[in-house]
Amino acid sequence: MTRWCVTGAGGQLGTHLLELLDSADVVALTRAELDITDAAAVDSAIADARPDVVVNAAAYTAVDAAEEAEADAFAVNETGPRLLAESLARHGGRLLHVSTDYVFAGDATEPYEPDAPVGPKTVYGRSKLAGEQAALAALPACHVVRTAWVYGGPGPNFVDTMIGLEQSRDTLTVVDDQIGSPTWVRDLAAALVALGTSSAAPGVLHFVNAGQASWCDLAREVFRLVGADPERIQPVPSSQFPRPAPRPAWSVLSTTSWTNQDLPPPRHWRAALEAALATKAR
Repeated sequence: MTRWCVTGAGGQLGTHLLELLDSADVVALTRAELDITDAAAVDSAIADARPDVVVNAAAYTAVDAAEEAEADAFAVNETGPRLLAESLARHGGRLLHVSTDYVFAGDATEPYEPDAPVGPKTVYGRSKLAGEQAALAALPACHVVRTAWVYGGPGPNFVDTMIGLEQSRDTLTVVDDQIGSPTWVRDLAAALVALGTSSAAPGVLHFVNAGQASWCDLAREVFRLVGADPERIQPVPSSQFPRPAPRPAWSVLSTTSWTNQDLPPPRHWRAALEAALATKAR
């Protein structure tokens, strides 16, 4: 039986990984239980657990805060995966490291392939790219899985925010000039479990739900699925919501690399969203 280890086990992705791995041999390590920036702690955890597969779901994801906390972002997003990879290189095991669309500049017009030129424009994006490179350099048996626009909770996420605002606001303004790949965290978790039990070649892969949408499209679909009028969502440009860290205008990721490895193809984002909301309704 495959022995798993999940870092960042208390977060959005980690929670769903643990639910899917419920009957498996799994070591769950929350942020309180393992600081992935601590070299001695990481090596001790890997040496004790002896996992076959580590899924690194730990990350510094506060995109705006990272602009003023660069050292913290790089510690978690670069040093952490490097330490995990180095320890696995010593003790044996595979690493599935989760990364982001923010490693790209966001100015493309076609879905990004894994080998597309990178060009992060934020501290968060630079730190995640550095983490990818460090993990791949330290461990031959490393998969980097880039994803985007992940929702589903637990914890704050766009879809849950829209559900809450539908009940408290007559109308909402949501940007319509950022285009990406909405991805249900449950589908991402299932994809990582499939990858961890596959013979896919190490390297960089993309996994997102299929299709593309603007944030406005996504918000309107949430409203439609909960029985509200989608026209209550009014499209606006990103310039109306200035942020410390610029958001990519284009975050659509191609999953050709994923399906070429004979891994289960992702379903369309609309189908995934409908399943996600049906789960919440139960």
